[in-house]
Amino acid sequence: MKRFFLFSLILCLLATSLAFSMPMVARAESDVDITSKSACLVDYASGSMLYGHNPKEHLPIASMVKMMTILLTLDEFDKGSLTEETMITTSENASGMGGSQVFIDPYVEYSAGDLLKSVIMASANDASVALAEHISGSEKAFVNKMNQKAKELGMNDTYYVNCTGLPAPEQYSCAIDCAVVLKEIAEHELYHKYSTIWMDELVHPSGRKTELVNTNRLIRYYDGCDGGKTGSTNEAGCCLSASAVRNNMRLISVVIGAKNSQTRFNECTKLFNYGFANYESKKIVDSTLPALSLKVNKGKVDNADIYANEDYAVVVKKGDAHNYEVTYDSPNKISAPTREGDIVGKAIISKEGSVVKEIDLEVRANIDALSLKDCFDKVVENW
Repeated sequence: MKRFFLFSLILCLLATSLAFSMPMVARAESDVDITSKSACLVDYASGSMLYGHNPKEHLPIASMVKMMTILLTLDEFDKGSLTEETMITTSENASGMGGSQVFIDPYVEYSAGDLLKSVIMASANDASVALAEHISGSEKAFVNKMNQKAKELGMNDTYYVNCTGLPAPEQYSCAIDCAVVLKEIAEHELYHKYSTIWMDELVHPSGRKTELVNTNRLIRYYDGCDGGKTGSTNEAGCCLSASAVRNNMRLISVVIGAKNSQTRFNECTKLFNYGFANYESKKIVDSTLPALSLKVNKGKVDNADIYANEDYAVVVKKGDAHNYEVTYDSPNKISAPTREGDIVGKAIISKEGSVVKEIDLEVRANIDALSLKDCFDKVVENW
């Protein structure tokens, strides 16, 4: 009897020990009730995944494919190949796209700005193909660029077949790759110009008008949401990638394969609420404060403050210390003359021994060299 009691006691102690040794990630995930096939929550600044539910599972993503179409179009704006006023002649092929569309007319001109707005707001298949054909000559050639860009971004679990997300058996992506694309898109001001509009209209060359309503309802109903992309087909279910900012922290949430439209919005909201409630942004590098003070050789000043030319912040659990380290690669002194904006070193940000970011260090004031008279005056002063 005593042996049985002792054995039972040992089993209880082991069970208690195992319960307390379970990883915190598992507990955190249980706090978010996700019914969709796949989901993730990502910190925009670092790209770190704060929550994942089958984040790399290969799945159809419906119109979220258009995020890559949007990104490649924004790249053309960055290169100067397109402006919002660039006129694009549509084809019969583009105007004949089914599914979600803005009913563009064939063989007429629309501005690149209006077509991009139609894709971002209304998920227009016809506008997507019109942009693809203009940029690459054909949708097929454009899709090749989409896959090439995916490789450049390290999206190893994505393969595109078209630029719209219309059903195609070979086409797939995953939640974490969708977050990567949205992160790239969110860096463009032009994207936010259109992604934050709730209702608008497209005026066709004939004078006909098509009403545009943003398919991402979180733009209107979730505080801080300023971008995203929906998707919905029978095979993909209901999908959503969204981005939101609060307290200087931007998060990206992705849901794939929700059972209905309301569920995708509810579950993206749950992910945002979990992230904003449990994590905070901590600035690792502050570009407004001097990073170093360096001696100046043969300059009219003896020392110069050196600044990082951009901020760097990370998201950590509230109350936790970050495990990032900042070191500086710079000379002990700089030689005059130097000019405002001159790069004189790097701030190196590391985590657990691995470099995650390098930021240039710059001079923020002109430093003139000593003249002969200055040198003489200095000798006299010191004497």
